[in-house]
Amino acid sequence: MLVLLYILVGAFVLNLAWQYCYSFRRDRAPLIFYWIPWLGSAVAYGLRPYEFFEECRQIHGDVFSFMLLGRIMTVYLGPKGHEFVFNAKLNDVSAEEAYSHLTTPAFGKGVIYDCPNSRLVEQKKFAKFALTKNSFVTYVDKIKLEVVDYLKSSKKYDLQILKRGVTNVLESQSEVTILTASRCLLGEEMRSKLDTSFAQLYTDLDKAFVPINFVFPNIPLPHNKKRDHAQRAISGAYMDLIKSRRESGDIVAGRDLIDSLMLHSTYKDGVKMTDQEIANLLIGILMGGQHTSATTSAWFLLRLAQNPAIQDEIYEQMKTVLDGDLDNLSYENLQKMPLITNTVKETLRMHHPLHSTFRKVKNSLKVPGTNYVVPKGHYVLVSVAYAMTNERWFSNANRFDPHRWDEKKTEDSDETVDYGFGKVSKGVASPYLPFGGGRHRCIGEQFAHLQLGVILATMVWNLRWTLEEGRGLPRSSFDSMVVLPEAHGANISWEKRSTCTI
Repeated sequence: MLVLLYILVGAFVLNLAWQYCYSFRRDRAPLIFYWIPWLGSAVAYGLRPYEFFEECRQIHGDVFSFMLLGRIMTVYLGPKGHEFVFNAKLNDVSAEEAYSHLTTPAFGKGVIYDCPNSRLVEQKKFAKFALTKNSFVTYVDKIKLEVVDYLKSSKKYDLQILKRGVTNVLESQSEVTILTASRCLLGEEMRSKLDTSFAQLYTDLDKAFVPINFVFPNIPLPHNKKRDHAQRAISGAYMDLIKSRRESGDIVAGRDLIDSLMLHSTYKDGVKMTDQEIANLLIGILMGGQHTSATTSAWFLLRLAQNPAIQDEIYEQMKTVLDGDLDNLSYENLQKMPLITNTVKETLRMHHPLHSTFRKVKNSLKVPGTNYVVPKGHYVLVSVAYAMTNERWFSNANRFDPHRWDEKKTEDSDETVDYGFGKVSKGVASPYLPFGGGRHRCIGEQFAHLQLGVILATMVWNLRWTLEEGRGLPRSSFDSMVVLPEAHGANISWEKRSTCTI
C-alpha cells in the first residue's frame, strides 16, 4: 500500500511539474489545467462539451488544448477552425488514424477508415450510384408508404386501433429511419427480410461509440459484445443476399445499392472489393444515415411537440401545395414546402448529431494567425455543433426558429471541389456545416434531407402532437459520440388529424 501511495503521489507531482513546464512554451496552444494524470479533462468534456469549450474560450480564446485520455487535443473553435481542420492537407492530418480503431469493429475490415483515403474516396464514388436525383424521385413514395405502414402496424402507434397515445420517439425514430433507408437503398428484397429488431442491431453498433473505446476499442464490456454480435448479424444478412444474387446471376443495374456495389466496386488499380467488403461498406453507409437521421428526426418531433404552432403552419402549407391529398407528395412538391426543409435545417443546427470531429496530426501543423504549432502525434478537434448553437454566429441561438432560414444562405461559398467522388462545396468557413466539410463531407446529405423531409411531412399529415403532460424538452445525452435526447424524457403525446390516412 505504501509503494502504491508513493506511485500515485509521484504521478501527481510529475503531472503538475510537466504542466508547469509546458505552460512556458509559446509555440503550443495553452493547455487547460487538469489534476488527474492521463484522464485530463475527460469528465468535463464528456459530460458537457459545449459548456467546456465556452469556459475554455473565455480564458484562452478560440485556440486551446486539453488532455483527453492520454492524448493532447488542440481545439480551434468557430468558422476559422472549420477551415483549419476540414481543409487541412491530406499529408498533414488523418481521419483514418483518428477513427479506424472505433469504426473498424463496427463496420468491418477494408472499408471507410480501415483503408487508405484513396480507397475511401472510391468507395464513396461507388455508393453514389444510388444517390442520384432520379433515384430520389422514386424514394419519396417508398419513404411515405413505409412511414404510414409503421404508424399503422407498430405497437408504438397502432393507428388502426388507437386515436391518441404516447410514444417514445427515440425508440420509434430509430426503427422508422432504418426501415425507410433500407427500403430505398437496399431494395425491396432486403427490406422484406427485415423487421424492427434490425434497428436494434444498428443501435447496438451506435452504442459502442463511447469515450472509453477511443482508447480501448476491444475491452470486453457488454456494449462491445453487443457491437460485435450486431456486426456479425448485419453483415451475415447482407452476405446471404449477395451470395444468392451471385449464384443466380440476378444482378440488375440501378435496382438498389447492393446491385450497384456488386457491379461498380472495382478500384482504379484493378482490385475488386470482396463481397465481405461490400457487406461491410453497406453497414457503414446505412449506419452513417441511421444514427444521424434517427437522432435528427427524434429531435424535430420533440421540438415541434414544444412548438405545435409550427406543426400547424407546416400542415397548412402542405394542404395548399398537395391540394389536400398526401398522394400528391412528390420530390417536386417537397421543394415547394420550404418550412419542412427549414425545420430540418434548424433541427440540425440546434441538435447536431456529433459534438466533435477529430483528426490525428501526421506532420506538424502551424495554426494560422498564431505562433502555435500542433506537433505530429497530437490531435486537432473542431466542433461545428458549438458554432451552430453560439450567439456569436446565430442570434437567439437557443430559440428553435425554422423561419431564420427563410432568406438565409447556408453556405459562404458557391465554389466546388471534386475529391474523387463528385463535387462538394469548397466553402468550409461557414458557422453552419451540419454535414461536415472537405474531403470527408457526408455524401448522403441530399438523401438525408429527402428522407427527413418525407418523414416529417407524413407525420404532420397524420398526427398532431405535444410534449407529454408535465414534461419539458429532454436534455441532450453525451454518453456516446452521437448526441441523443435523454431516453426517459423523449415522449410525445399524439392524436390523429382529420386527414389521417389510416
